[in-house]
Amino acid sequence: MHELSLCQAICESVARYADGREVRRVDVRVGYLRQVVPESLHMAWELLTEHTNLGGAELVIEHVPAVVLCSACGAETTLDWPVLMCGACERTEVGLRSGEELDIVSIDVAAPDQAERVR
Repeated sequence: MHELSLCQAICESVARYADGREVRRVDVRVGYLRQVVPESLHMAWELLTEHTNLGGAELVIEHVPAVVLCSACGAETTLDWPVLMCGACERTEVGLRSGEELDIVSIDVAAPDQAERVR
C-alpha cells in the first residue's frame, strides 16, 4: 500500500508548516497516474494523524485525470487506462499534460483569533 508512504510525506509537510498549530483541513491534488486508492489514502491519514495536531483534520482529495496531447494528430484526450497513447489515433507520440500530480494545494490551520488559509 504505497498510500501509506505518500500520506506520511503529506503529514510531514503539513506538520512542518503548521508548526504545532491545530490543522483543520488539508487539500491535495492527486493525478490519475499516481494510482492512489482514495479510501486507502483516507485510512492512512486517519492512522497517521491520530493523537497529533493533525488529528481530526479533514483530508480533501482532488482527482486529476491523465490528459495527453498527441503530436501526431493534435488531439488532447483523457486516458482511461494508464497507457500513454492517443485516444483518437492510438499513436504513442504523446505529451503528458496532467495526471502525475501529488500536490498539497492548501492547509487550514487554527490561529489564535481566526483560521489562516495558505495557498
